[in-house]
Amino acid sequence: MANGQWYPPEWPDRIRALAEGELTPVVPKRAATVMLLRDAENGPAVHMLRRRVSMAFAGGAYAYPGGGVDPRDEHPIRWAGPTRAWWAQRLGVDEAAAQAIVCAAVRETYEEAGVLLAGPTDDSVVGDTTGEQWEADRAALVARDVSFAEFLDRRGLVLRSDLLGAWTRWITPEFEPRRYDTWFFVAALPKGQRTRNASTEADRTVWIRPADAAASYDKGELLMMPPTIATLRQLTPYDSAARALAAAPERDLTPVLAQARLEDGEIVLSWPGHDEFTKHIPTGGAPA
Repeated sequence: MANGQWYPPEWPDRIRALAEGELTPVVPKRAATVMLLRDAENGPAVHMLRRRVSMAFAGGAYAYPGGGVDPRDEHPIRWAGPTRAWWAQRLGVDEAAAQAIVCAAVRETYEEAGVLLAGPTDDSVVGDTTGEQWEADRAALVARDVSFAEFLDRRGLVLRSDLLGAWTRWITPEFEPRRYDTWFFVAALPKGQRTRNASTEADRTVWIRPADAAASYDKGELLMMPPTIATLRQLTPYDSAARALAAAPERDLTPVLAQARLEDGEIVLSWPGHDEFTKHIPTGGAPA
């Protein structure tokens, strides 16, 4: 493998089965992930975690904090920033789904990185979120013992949707057994907060410049899924977290969905608009 592209060995068989009508695509689950940025001397760094090798999905791959939408993410919640209607238009969904996706982004960032994009007022953010009581609340969220709305109510906090910028949207290929319709967001690390490896799914976390992470991927040193390396490359032009956030409203959120086709005796796997990920798979061999 010349680079660090994650490529499951079962994909060719599943692609063939889909092409031959023997595989029914799974309905993708809505999800959200956050590219958390902080300014450093040589430009912004992004927070990444490495998924445990034992994970069934993308084990060993580097990713961002994130996860699936909890049905309770649609429940009434303390809210600040752009309205749900604004977010619905931006994300291309209805208002209930828009709230749930934004809520999932904020909740998962807290669950997996210990960073909370919320504050006691519409224009403030909590500071240090470490300590036994914070950890107990975070663990209760992870266990789904409380909803994010209940957590915010208990703490007297409001979700700061204005601290997020919608960046891109990727849908897991139709031949994958686990599928997600994922919205990627950017956010800046709030002052006074710090990340930590709070995820049971990760064995390592790093702050790394997007250009450095991309270079390590190109050398085959870091394993990543296509959406991760694609978004890293998209972040490289920005010299600060603020500039990346300012660019988010103009980003195209048309979903990126992999396509597989049979051509000249081989399967061609491609992601529209992302030629670097194209794979040619002989009908009886490994990808090239």
